[in-house]
Amino acid sequence: MSEPVPTATPASKPMRKAAARLGAVQALYQMDVAATPVNEILAEFESHWLGQEIEGDQYPDADMTLFRTVVQGVLAEQRTIDPLVDEALTAGWPLRRVEVVLRAVLRAGAYELMSKPDVPARVVIAEYVNVAGAFLDRDETGMVNAVLDSLARDLRASEFAKGA
Repeated sequence: MSEPVPTATPASKPMRKAAARLGAVQALYQMDVAATPVNEILAEFESHWLGQEIEGDQYPDADMTLFRTVVQGVLAEQRTIDPLVDEALTAGWPLRRVEVVLRAVLRAGAYELMSKPDVPARVVIAEYVNVAGAFLDRDETGMVNAVLDSLARDLRASEFAKGA
């Protein structure tokens, strides 16, 4: 009797977290553009996108807890997040004028910097720069890096202190 052949290898923990962040940004984008309610967007992504095959592309399994935490956290903390991101953006470019995908990436990254001290700031920045790279050009990806780095240095100064 032969052993069963696995159809797909399970995603590693870092891959599942990266997929959750990517999914969260996509969900935030869709909520912003189509005004989709949060419960509807969570159900849609969890049942039809994350970990599914769509048009021949296999989407990786995602850390559903992280996905939900980021989406719901951004919504719950948006009144705190937006002014922080506004301050970190270049003068004259308030968050409301930033392209929708870029806005979603910045909000999600800012939320994690504020609310997930167990994840090193440099990891949060790198993860959201990677997410931005999936949708945006090099200049905008550089902006994500600069804005999140600025926020991290304010929100988590101890991680950037000399010798830390």
